[in-house]
Amino acid sequence: MAANLAGVSIENVSKTFTVRTGRQSEEVHVLDRVSLHIEPGEIIALTGLSGCGKTTLLRILLGLERADSGRVLVDGVEVDGCGEDRSMVFQNAQLFPWRTALENVEFGLEARGVPKEARRRTALEKLELVGLGHAADRRPAQLSGGMQQRVGLARALSVDPAVLLMDEPFGALDAQTREGLQAEVLRIHQETGKTIIFVTHDLDEAVLLADRVVLMAPGPGRIDKIFPIELPRPRADLVAVRGLEEFSAQRYEIWHRLMTGAPAQAAAAASATR
Repeated sequence: MAANLAGVSIENVSKTFTVRTGRQSEEVHVLDRVSLHIEPGEIIALTGLSGCGKTTLLRILLGLERADSGRVLVDGVEVDGCGEDRSMVFQNAQLFPWRTALENVEFGLEARGVPKEARRRTALEKLELVGLGHAADRRPAQLSGGMQQRVGLARALSVDPAVLLMDEPFGALDAQTREGLQAEVLRIHQETGKTIIFVTHDLDEAVLLADRVVLMAPGPGRIDKIFPIELPRPRADLVAVRGLEEFSAQRYEIWHRLMTGAPAQAAAAASATR
């Protein structure tokens, strides 16, 4: 198991954006006093209705956005911009089309001044980890969507982050490819022990992968309820996991809360502002 592990503490994080339309501007309160502690090596799924601030929270964790108030700590150190202890897998792989898969994975290491031989060795190792060692010399146009996402995952892992962030990385893929990559994430977690925080709208995915599912509610974004997932690990056989009564029961519990709790709370919050 990797030594580079860290817990994450989110403490009373709030965020407001100013949205301008022509000469008009409007304050949109995206997050309101969000607090959550994540243990080293834990997998956390953030889910909820659109507009509840999931991706904004992930961007604050990465350091791409700053909270208006509150703070985020990784391994006890306050986040102040992007850092080497965190890495992100985005909704689409965002690969450089003129670079090979290997060269794309090398990019972050190259930016950090890692010597060519060392970064090539690390990049090849990470491509092997995601099952793409055979495709190292292919360019993105020669790769399927699922393979491109694997390259993006390898690139994120190449810098050995303590915390891996993922923003709906499999949302645009077909069901079969998506399930293959879900199994890949579980295998990589078993091998590396990385702390993983991911955003998803797919409740099956949330329950299959996570130790805890954090359901967020909009109006403004906040944590509605946290669901511990009691399914045993490792969960290598996702077909078998889906067949468990516990899987169906926990998925239904989250779905029921999502459909009955969060919308009702959002409506009440909207009414209170009128």
